[in-house]
Amino acid sequence: MKKVLCFGELLLRVSPSPADDSLSEKNPFTLYMGGAEANTATALAGWNVPVKYCTVLPDNFMTRHVIDYLEFQGIFTSSILFGGNRIGVYYLERGADLKGSMVYDRDHSSFSELKRGMIDWDKVLRDVSWFNFTAISPALNERVADVCLEAIEAASKKGITISCDLNYRSRLWKYGKEPVEIMPKLIEHCDVVMGNIWSANSLLGTTIDENIHFKGKREDYFAHAELTSKEIIQKFPKVKSVANTFRFDSDANELKYFTSLYTNNQSFNSAEFKCEGVVDRSGSGDCFMAGLIYGFYNHHQPQDIINYAAAAAFGKLQEQGDATGQDILTVKKGSKENK
Repeated sequence: MKKVLCFGELLLRVSPSPADDSLSEKNPFTLYMGGAEANTATALAGWNVPVKYCTVLPDNFMTRHVIDYLEFQGIFTSSILFGGNRIGVYYLERGADLKGSMVYDRDHSSFSELKRGMIDWDKVLRDVSWFNFTAISPALNERVADVCLEAIEAASKKGITISCDLNYRSRLWKYGKEPVEIMPKLIEHCDVVMGNIWSANSLLGTTIDENIHFKGKREDYFAHAELTSKEIIQKFPKVKSVANTFRFDSDANELKYFTSLYTNNQSFNSAEFKCEGVVDRSGSGDCFMAGLIYGFYNHHQPQDIINYAAAAAFGKLQEQGDATGQDILTVKKGSKENK
């Protein structure tokens, strides 16, 4: 079977250990393996989709442990390139959202030093039918953005389906280029785009209703998602499907989550998921992206695709760490319970 290829930077995450951990006094910090694309690959491997991961890591003992872990998860690692001196790191306060207490330490990482011509894309893409990347990689520097373009141009020539998660990280876009100068050149090669109405505005320059929060109804957000999806497809004719996610926290510590998928000139909306309290917000969007790929890869119906992806992403919010451990039955059970 042809594989899904996830391309991006693997990160190590450091967070304070849980307060209820009996060893927290001796081990005040916990290390997790992260990186958006690695998280997506982990989910897909757990759902029996053949997936391989392409990144750059230093040639040292830590990398060997990383590769052992990825292979244990069922991810093919033959496309990992060795070079540079360090793995990127990020520090996240436990329970904090991505907009909160988070610090990146990615400068001069092995992946950030990638340059065009370093990866043999003809070889890497030989057994691939789907290529997935995120807007995080081109946010690092212009050289990596150019490598992303090199990769998707090669994938496009081979007729490979290309997907992009519009992760917008304002703290990363610091090299003198605005996202709207970089991302449109990449998205014009994509078939599937996932994000939200705000990230699309920041990265692609799509229209945003500044008063959408004052309306506040789920139907209004779904309507905006459809308008944003149509605008993306109009701007980028190769794009066939656009997915949008919505996640809101209330003052009462209640979280609401719902999503939509626009494909075949029609919108498909998920149920609304609710919970009080979240274990870990990291990786929920990556899990949603994996759910989309899982559905399209297996030729599921659009409504089933968005139901599965939404349930998987919501379930990830109750898991510690960056990548999901949910199996297919767990996700489907979560989807049925929220119909």
